[in-house]
Amino acid sequence: MKGSIDTTLFRRHARSVKAHIMLAGIASACILALPAQAQSDRMAPIATPAQPNAIELGTGPLPGAKASESWHSQYGSRFTRNVTVATLTPFLPDPAKANGTAVVVAPGGGFTTLSMENEGWDVAKALAAKGVAAFVLKYRLNQTPQDLAGYEQQQKERFAAAAPRPGANPSAMMANLAPQIADARAAFALIRKRAAEWHVDPNRVGMVGFSAGAMLTMATTLEGKDAKPAFIGNIYGPLIPMTVPADAPPMFVALAADDPLFGNSGTGLIDSWRAAKRPVEFHLYEQGGHGFGMYPKETTSTGWFEAFASWMRMHGWLKPAA
Repeated sequence: MKGSIDTTLFRRHARSVKAHIMLAGIASACILALPAQAQSDRMAPIATPAQPNAIELGTGPLPGAKASESWHSQYGSRFTRNVTVATLTPFLPDPAKANGTAVVVAPGGGFTTLSMENEGWDVAKALAAKGVAAFVLKYRLNQTPQDLAGYEQQQKERFAAAAPRPGANPSAMMANLAPQIADARAAFALIRKRAAEWHVDPNRVGMVGFSAGAMLTMATTLEGKDAKPAFIGNIYGPLIPMTVPADAPPMFVALAADDPLFGNSGTGLIDSWRAAKRPVEFHLYEQGGHGFGMYPKETTSTGWFEAFASWMRMHGWLKPAA
């Protein structure tokens, strides 16, 4: 099937693929396993923040959902869980700086939570400052217990159970992301429909994702049909090999070597893009861990955003559209 993951190489990298399938448990559990140095390191419930510009995408409520959307803070940032209705929030640049390029921003969180601030709003604001119209995608999530204590316990159990499962079906893996892919497709369709209003070139709409959001970015690229991102950014997602379509978009990848999830999973995705003779840029930072996003850190991984912007500039996406 066009765009599906290569099955032979898939088995060879079963641990990375299992991380892909089980990230709902691993990513959150990995964060929860970190030692709490301050109260802000702990999850704390917060009121749903105002999102006046959020636009419902029309993909419908998550089938069978019983828990309702809730928000919490951690590490000085805001997260949401149990998203049942997908939205898209525009962050538009100053018209005097707008260049016609747009980016769909997909936060991560193991498909059970979304890092809306660190990997969403802050990224979008930084892109808008470069003249790029940015759109934060709040996609539907797998259901978790309504209370935070129950959620934490669930993630710890999933993390403990996350062992490699050789021979997993790659098509089934993509099928597990059907609601999220539908949300991403709807985001691209909405941006192109309102391109004139938002001063966007319909042919210059890219996507950047973080961790699970990076997985969604890859799934949207390979299985998103009419979405067809003009370029993509994979920020600390798994680098498993894939069968690359002939028209695969240019790709930017950033990962820390000490990433506890994907730092030792090889560079199969990079090799796949190069073998297909498609443009790819790869930044492997010595330190940064997982989930560095827009958090200011002493590590060079903090420079990923400016590197991404420089890559966009090199390809002409920061120049005004013709």
